[in-house]
Amino acid sequence: MDDTFSLPGPLALSRSTADRIAHRRGDTAWLDKAWHDPATRVLVVDGGRVAVAGGALSYVAPADAPDGERYLLGAEDGTVYMAVHAAGALGEPGTPTDGTSGLTLREVGVSLDDRDAGLAVHAISLANWHATHSFCPRCGRPTEVAQAGHVRRCAADGSEHYPRVDPAVIMLVVDENDRCLLGRQRSWPEGRYSTLAGFVEPGETPEHAVVREVYEEAGITVTSCRYAGAQPWPFPSSLMLGYYATATGEWPRPDRDEIDEARWFSRADYEAALDNGDIKTPTSLSIASRLIQGWLGHPFPG
Repeated sequence: MDDTFSLPGPLALSRSTADRIAHRRGDTAWLDKAWHDPATRVLVVDGGRVAVAGGALSYVAPADAPDGERYLLGAEDGTVYMAVHAAGALGEPGTPTDGTSGLTLREVGVSLDDRDAGLAVHAISLANWHATHSFCPRCGRPTEVAQAGHVRRCAADGSEHYPRVDPAVIMLVVDENDRCLLGRQRSWPEGRYSTLAGFVEPGETPEHAVVREVYEEAGITVTSCRYAGAQPWPFPSSLMLGYYATATGEWPRPDRDEIDEARWFSRADYEAALDNGDIKTPTSLSIASRLIQGWLGHPFPG
């Protein structure tokens, strides 16, 4: 396949600069000292939202943080960053408080700088997992936070449980005529076309998942694929693995379940459809957007 395609620029949710200092997660004395240090910065997380002011994350000192589960996020330039997961702390969605809004990653992820993007993804990913794993899957008894938010431990049987990550593949399929295959789901806005995607199944490699998902969703047989890049996708707990794939340009046969329509686009077709307003691009937060721009060879207009 054509090895010239590559993802343009860093992926919005794969950026990170803070050191996760994982070796400190079990050091209770150090954690207690960090929590009582006024220089420590705390990010409030509430229902998949984080505190944002002026296009950047809004941190508070530990003394000003609400009650809730505490997670160690990392450190940078001598400053420790933590998160507090507190339901209701950010008020109702869309209602700013003292200049601070509770926003989701879909709303603010692209505009955050590298440090804040990494910290926000880390905090929301942990909060999403903790919110749905408060009971032990072995005995059904309550679990408690351990290892500074990176483990839940069952007080009854002592078992430890780790944050869930669901690997998924997202792929741009290109045929022998350099056309790309895009599909749309019935629930999407009119004109929205994007790449195909799906979860990796147990006992399956990501490459096998690319082949299976493309055939299941569009009836197209992939002959080769190449890894392009990855980013966390905490909606609620995925890791998106991006691929460029090659297939013969057969007529697509969408499954009408996950994919309602599927079409081959030449670059001229795609750019004309964009100019005419006949299609909409994927959101700039997703790998799909970067995969298509890598194939096009330039950014989307505007």
